[in-house]
Amino acid sequence: MDHLLASTSFYSSSSGKNTAQNHHVFLSFRGIDTRDNFTGHVYRALQQKGIQTFIDNEELRRGEEISPSLIKAIRGSKISIIIFSENYASSSWCLDELVEILECRELLGQLVWPVFFNVDPSDVRNHRGSFGVALAQYEESSNKNKEKLPLWKIALNKASNLSGWYLAHRDESQVIQKIVDAALTKLNHTPLHVAKYPTGIEGCLHELSTLIDLGKNDVRIIGIYGIGGIGKTTIAKAVFNKFTNEFEGSCFLADVRDMSKQQFGLIQLQEMLLFDILANRNLKVGNTHRGVNIIRERLCHKRILLVLDDVDELGQLETLAGGHEWFGLGSRIIITARNKHLLTTHGANGIYEVRGLDHQRALELLSWNAFKRKQPVDDYFVLSHRVVNYASGHPLTLEVLGSFLCGRTEHEWKSTIQNLEKKPHKKVYEILKISYDALQADEKSIFLDVACFFVGHDKDFVIQVLGSSDFCPIIGMGVLTDMSLIKIEFNKLRMHPLIQEVGKEIVRQESLEAGKHSRLWSLDDVIHVFSEKKGTNSIEGIMLKYPEQRTLHLNAKAFKGMKRLRLLALSNIVLSSTIEYAPNELRFVDLPGYSFPTFSFNSGPKKTCHSQNGL
Repeated sequence: MDHLLASTSFYSSSSGKNTAQNHHVFLSFRGIDTRDNFTGHVYRALQQKGIQTFIDNEELRRGEEISPSLIKAIRGSKISIIIFSENYASSSWCLDELVEILECRELLGQLVWPVFFNVDPSDVRNHRGSFGVALAQYEESSNKNKEKLPLWKIALNKASNLSGWYLAHRDESQVIQKIVDAALTKLNHTPLHVAKYPTGIEGCLHELSTLIDLGKNDVRIIGIYGIGGIGKTTIAKAVFNKFTNEFEGSCFLADVRDMSKQQFGLIQLQEMLLFDILANRNLKVGNTHRGVNIIRERLCHKRILLVLDDVDELGQLETLAGGHEWFGLGSRIIITARNKHLLTTHGANGIYEVRGLDHQRALELLSWNAFKRKQPVDDYFVLSHRVVNYASGHPLTLEVLGSFLCGRTEHEWKSTIQNLEKKPHKKVYEILKISYDALQADEKSIFLDVACFFVGHDKDFVIQVLGSSDFCPIIGMGVLTDMSLIKIEFNKLRMHPLIQEVGKEIVRQESLEAGKHSRLWSLDDVIHVFSEKKGTNSIEGIMLKYPEQRTLHLNAKAFKGMKRLRLLALSNIVLSSTIEYAPNELRFVDLPGYSFPTFSFNSGPKKTCHSQNGL
């Protein structure tokens, strides 16, 4: 690059203090062509916007080789702007810079933008005009420049094929403004912090890359879904960092669910989206309806990458990314959500389910958080595996427990594991419970029934049982499946162990008194309620499989207070008397080992009650 003649207070020097710093932009140009006009104007415009810009000082150059400090400046910049002009190729320094810049683009992902100042891009590409003359002179020389010639030609060809600006007969000020706006847009996108220990992300990125498919020039909406804490946001950040430089503009809108609940939250999200893409702080949308039109009108011709993180309502999507036609060809919209159906309804082209970590990856993540190393300390090896088994591949649980257990004694580890077997960790519980809170009332009941009673049971059987309780279990189970709260494998109901524990903890938190819990499944609670005759209106279901070699003696009078009991399944029991107070709401009875004909319905039930011999 050539120099700009100016005071040292205006320009960065290749040998000065500034070369030790990273710059936002590196300008490559030929001083005799543009030092007093276009390049100077670009430099000033960038600086005025707070964009640190490096310009070399020709007077400090020595010899024919590009200086180490200049190479360092190029490599330390995020964007290189190459200003091709009439005499650019006549400078071997400019051509050496060009080679280095393109290497940084390929190896470091640096952004490179060519500007064609009063030269035709085809002359640069095909080595014609002044570029052809300069290259011919190097061909005839006998110095080192002749050896570099093949690299220079390749670099000129590659650079001329990049997207940039052509100034022929155009207003310089408009082009400069476009350059500044583009730089602001890109520099606002500092890589997002993904995770302290990004374990297991590589495989997810590979699978998502196939769905994103940058090779296609259509607009694609990609959904990422899974339970809370499974890594959706982490993966979305990694995707954003990987692909953001492939687009004209990009925006990551975090915490859409929480933001949209705030006053004017959706308006703020719309304005953040427009600013990140257009770099216009003064653009105010006023209301969401106007914001929809502005987004659609301003972005319909831009190739953008947009991530909407943690979406839980269709209205949020309709306000921020209402359809494929809102964005320019080649755009990619990535949405993270807990609800798969939300993504399907919005017309996602591809949907990716985030699954838990395998045992080895889970052990690594726990180890990094607990021991700051890839594998557990020998004395904690067995305990670490117990924690990993408990977490069942759930990244948030592994991070939370690993951090909590870091530096603690073996006794403290054992005590923590014992406590976890009784109730989930508070932070993990709160994150996972968000999905439960989003359910409708009937869906919540179905979820709690499955969590407490029906994990591992046949789906069709459970639908029949719950259908008799005036629920809509087919729709409800579909919702739970879309929310990743249950899975159906070989027609059996499955649930992540942590999700199941959350369901049981929700019931436990209903009251300190077991007789006021909506569902009873533990031996201690069942014995307590029946021995103390503390059955209440709160109890909706009792299911307990007692060991076959033992018999459980219960007081039937405890049923008297259970007027809302729907589900009853107790194996190997002996009741002190007949059940004289059968609740009207009772819909399912399974009492193997107990003679059903002696089940007296003196006061009900009034609706059909199904029986099952051996649940």
